[in-house]
Amino acid sequence: MAFEAPKIDYTGKIKEITLGTGNKAVKVGGSTSYPFYLFEGQMPNPPRIAMEVFDFAPDDWAEAAVEPFKDVIGDPVAWAKKNIQEYGAEMIALQLRSIDPNGLNRSANEAAATAKRVIDAVDVPVILWGVANHEKDTEVLRLIAESCEGKNLALGPVEEEDYKQIGASAIAYKHTVIASSPIDINLAKQLNILLDNLGVPGNKIIVDPTTGALGYGLEYTYSVMERDRMAALTQEDEKLQYPLICNVGYEVWKTKEAKMKTGDDIKFGDSKKRGIIMECVTAMSLLLAGADILIMRHPESIKLIRKMITDLAS
Repeated sequence: MAFEAPKIDYTGKIKEITLGTGNKAVKVGGSTSYPFYLFEGQMPNPPRIAMEVFDFAPDDWAEAAVEPFKDVIGDPVAWAKKNIQEYGAEMIALQLRSIDPNGLNRSANEAAATAKRVIDAVDVPVILWGVANHEKDTEVLRLIAESCEGKNLALGPVEEEDYKQIGASAIAYKHTVIASSPIDINLAKQLNILLDNLGVPGNKIIVDPTTGALGYGLEYTYSVMERDRMAALTQEDEKLQYPLICNVGYEVWKTKEAKMKTGDDIKFGDSKKRGIIMECVTAMSLLLAGADILIMRHPESIKLIRKMITDLAS
């Protein structure tokens, strides 16, 4: 008698959401089964990767992370274009790190102007990622939302303390919000409910569960994402049926292990290979937990993960 693997009957479906506009718009979500469980359901839109761009030249990156972008790292527009033209980026994630009050503390007007130049220069969807300072993020993201009306940007992180202001701007100017909560499924659901009550359409919400890098809380993120997908797909919890986004590159490459130079400790081996592997392991783990969008940094990491997505989704 042939063995027949038991199959789960799914009663829920992840909402399908479109980012960007025109023929380069990207669709995410729409799955009717656990990640890559193509023998049990459908995955009409395989996970997507957004390539990271900073809105200023970072001075604390590992050498391996700087090397692919060293000719454009001081120009966010050129950086974004290189990601698209040379590395095939299908989305750009603009990290608005210059607005950090504990860093450069650039003005909202200056940061918004930089963001608009990047957005106008590319034809792929753009994700805007603030610094989780509610006052500064609100001021900057509202300016960007207004100046880029109808571009269908993804604005985040949107948290409970600032969801009304940023959410209202997203509604008014037709953008998507990234609902961010601190690795807790109940808090994630609560924020989704608040955004729904505010009037943010269900096809304009993406969930950021907060990402921990390999060795820095990855297992907690994985567990929350796994529970999220179980509730969404097998328990028909409509308030959790949203695509998931993970800010992988930023979290991985700020770790001590990714920044250590070759030779600092012989046990850690080659620094470039170490950082790339850390980013890949983190990204692959989060894909298996249910990530629909990964924000990544190093082109070689992205190349490897693209290959894994293609293999698993075919």
